[in-house]
Amino acid sequence: MAKITKDMIIGDIIKINMGCVPILLNEGMHCIGCPASQGESLEEACMVHGIDADALAKKLNDFVESVEAKEA
Repeated sequence: MAKITKDMIIGDIIKINMGCVPILLNEGMHCIGCPASQGESLEEACMVHGIDADALAKKLNDFVESVEAKEA
């Protein structure tokens, strides 16, 4: 499993699992489809939106782990 970190580019996070999109949207990151998301880190986006990057990375990792556990 690829571990999601706050240093990762949002576009790369989405490539890990498309199911991360609704989580990001629920956190208020409505521009994840814009070109900026292809070069912006999770931490940078969190700063703009006033979100705790570590907490969001954990939420994303928990989601990806649960999906992978179901597929195993």
